[in-house]
Amino acid sequence: MRLLLLSDIHSNLEALEACIAAAPAHDAVVNLGDIVGYGASPNEVTARARELGGTFVRGNHDKVVAGLEDVESFNPIAGLAALWNRGQLTTENLDWLRALPQGPVAIPELAGIQFVHGAPHDEDQYVVSIQEALQPLIESGASLTFFGHTHIQGTFVLRGGFGETLHPAYSSIGQSETSDFQLETGAN
Repeated sequence: MRLLLLSDIHSNLEALEACIAAAPAHDAVVNLGDIVGYGASPNEVTARARELGGTFVRGNHDKVVAGLEDVESFNPIAGLAALWNRGQLTTENLDWLRALPQGPVAIPELAGIQFVHGAPHDEDQYVVSIQEALQPLIESGASLTFFGHTHIQGTFVLRGGFGETLHPAYSSIGQSETSDFQLETGAN
């Protein structure tokens, strides 16, 4: 099954449409959270995400914008953007955001794979280094975890008890960057 993974759209309709336009053929869509926040188009992005459908995981911005958590957990700029996004959203879109599931979320056809926003045990935790990824990799019952939240493309692998970090080599800023990460049997 080919998955289109979306994450951290943050109410940026132009970026979402660019991602969809550049996406290769796929069988299913998984949104790893932070549909809203920061950007100027919370209703349009929420409507487009709902139209795309698929599997959804709640992000920390979704949670705060929807009023499920206090804005005090954010830095001042993120907090102001969250409050502005909340004020712009329709009641229907706010209710939809409130109903998004907290990760880990699974797709029955994809055994051993989980989808989260931050870390599997804490949707608000940033996982940007192998040190932060090791414990969740070791503790997780899943063979593969997809997460967003960091805004950094890459892979953490636990192979034979040793952790590795794989990041694409970015040849330029503002260009289309793609990477192929081969899945391995026996690695987490």
